[in-house]
Amino acid sequence: MGKKRIVKKGGGSVDQGLKARSLSRVPKKKITHATLHIQSTYNNTMVSLADTDGKVLMWSSSGSLGFTGAKKGTPFAAAKIGELLAEKAQLMGLKSVDAIVRGVGSGRESAIRAFIAKGVEIHSIKDRTPVPHNGPRPKKPRRI
Repeated sequence: MGKKRIVKKGGGSVDQGLKARSLSRVPKKKITHATLHIQSTYNNTMVSLADTDGKVLMWSSSGSLGFTGAKKGTPFAAAKIGELLAEKAQLMGLKSVDAIVRGVGSGRESAIRAFIAKGVEIHSIKDRTPVPHNGPRPKKPRRI
């Protein structure tokens, strides 16, 4: 008859191996206040934590946690990224952040809410979504 194939259905959860590897690499630097940058697109959510000088201390994205395809742009994936970075930040001694949000994806709020749920205080939230203002000159009409 042939081999039986077992199909495992991933319920959109976080790959535990990738999460453990990400938590193992925590910088030795101690910091109490930082800037949280969230870039949320329709296809992905990327979150980075920078110090007050603008140097990126740590970052993560939904793809780096094991989410694939359409699941990368979901609020659930963004919340998992926020939880992971909040855990790493608390190991560094972080108490408060200023959040800067870019993009129009669905993971904007849930990444911030995950930080709040882990006990990190948020001082301010700024929306720095790039807005086009007329753009470059359009092409000339095609002559046939």
